[in-house]
Amino acid sequence: MSAYSYYPFVADTATLALSGSTHGGGVAVVASRAAGITMTLPKAIGHGTEFDIFVGTTITSNNLTIQVADSVDVMSGVCLTAQDAGDTVVGFETAPDTDTITMNGSTKGGIRGDRIKFKSVQAGVWAVQMIATGTGTEVTPFSAAV
Repeated sequence: MSAYSYYPFVADTATLALSGSTHGGGVAVVASRAAGITMTLPKAIGHGTEFDIFVGTTITSNNLTIQVADSVDVMSGVCLTAQDAGDTVVGFETAPDTDTITMNGSTKGGIRGDRIKFKSVQAGVWAVQMIATGTGTEVTPFSAAV
């Protein structure tokens, strides 16, 4: 029996420190936080811990921010964003120093139905896959801010 929780949990506080034993393997639903939330991933140790974040309510103020635990860890992966101007998709890739995702409910995603998956693939590295919806002129949600 895995220590992971396979039942969705609702992330409805202003901040949340994700934990592999409490939140790993399940789906975190940002359901009632239109005002945004800041989530912090645990230290990446390469043991395959996974987090699945689902945006259940469009962000209307502040941001949905997901960041690494410290200035050593990074994220590596891509974001595919559906553009609202037509049947097109724009892709964004992480930079070598990416450690933060910021979704604003518009140009950077954070719209109901968006999904972000993380997996600790090696010490110091979180693999990230993001499917998002954007409005306006879409821009990358990735940055180095920690």
